[in-house]
Amino acid sequence: MSISDDTWPFSDAPNVACFTVRSIMNEAAPILLVFHDEDDGAWQMLPGGGADASEAMIVGLKQLVQLDETLVELANLPLGWFARREDKNSPWISRPRAEFPAD
Repeated sequence: MSISDDTWPFSDAPNVACFTVRSIMNEAAPILLVFHDEDDGAWQMLPGGGADASEAMIVGLKQLVQLDETLVELANLPLGWFARREDKNSPWISRPRAEFPAD
């Protein structure tokens, strides 16, 4: 599947800034956890085990969708919700942020 600007499924623009980490961008780790922040609408796309702040990056949403096209399944993820999966071949499971396990 190829995502073009004509078929862009997100309400956010393809160039909206997203928080991620270097290991995802260099394809060393898959995206396993996605947050759609309630306070500012920001997207966070992270590996499963958390991430070190020194690895943080801000990239365009389309860059992340190009790395992992299953993210289009989360285009309608409500503000204040998160989605997670066990591995890159598992289905996304979405829940309200309040249900995210506390550390």
